[in-house]
Amino acid sequence: MQSSLALSIGLPVALCIIMLGLGLSLRLDDFLRILARPWPVAVGLFCQVAILPALCFVLVYFSDLPPAICVGMMLLAASPGGTSAALYTHLARGDVALSISLTAVSSLVAMVTLPIIANLSLLAFYGEEGAVRVELHQALQIFVIAIVPALVGVYIHTRYPAFAARLDKPVKLLAMLFLAAVVMMALIGQWGLLATWGRTVGAVALAFNLMSLAVGYWVPRMLRIERRQAVALSMSIGFHNAALVIALAMSEYMLNDPEMAIPPAAYGLIAYFVGGLFVLGLNRGAKAAGATA
Repeated sequence: MQSSLALSIGLPVALCIIMLGLGLSLRLDDFLRILARPWPVAVGLFCQVAILPALCFVLVYFSDLPPAICVGMMLLAASPGGTSAALYTHLARGDVALSISLTAVSSLVAMVTLPIIANLSLLAFYGEEGAVRVELHQALQIFVIAIVPALVGVYIHTRYPAFAARLDKPVKLLAMLFLAAVVMMALIGQWGLLATWGRTVGAVALAFNLMSLAVGYWVPRMLRIERRQAVALSMSIGFHNAALVIALAMSEYMLNDPEMAIPPAAYGLIAYFVGGLFVLGLNRGAKAAGATA
């Protein structure tokens, strides 16, 4: 299925607006903070870059899903943290600054790791002849539509903080409207596949979401990272940047396979619900611990 003009234009525009909104909430101090306490960020990156793709590969390899769905899940596993992570970190009383910092750093690192994992996944599930490569120029396109707008947002926040504050909510609302429209078009276009594999994709996406939250929380805790920071890492790792994966999968200038966009679309819906339950569980656990202290 060839991407329509609306998808070809709408997806990059939506992603640019989303990343601009992320940048508007960042300051140069957020990046300097990483240098002051690099260990939690390093642990979070290790979970995102190494542990989650390995777990996701095992999950989809034995799921008997179509190759495009498997690759879409792997792209999701390799994607950086999403823009909702900071909000859920705040609700769970975690370290919001750490969440924002990890999201920013993982977005930069993903420009290198995402094409690598994409190529390996395409080779694993399609074979040598069927693989669609993510070439250097495609990686540069991802950089232009994802990182450059975020850097523009950082610049605006640094130079014009009051203006950035006024732009923050309208930009995020506009981004969500764009993304909702293109996701809806993708789901309608792939309705037959969704009707056949919807339950299985949903189950796999749910399982991976639970894995992401658990790995993001318990691996840092086992490495003696304090609770507030572990909460931040869990949210940043559990809320993947589904918009980036959808843009990569559906754009005719990148992978041009809308079927690969179904897993991130399903994951995005599931993550909001499961994340809310996870926040409630963390807050209840913290209250119980405080009552017994």
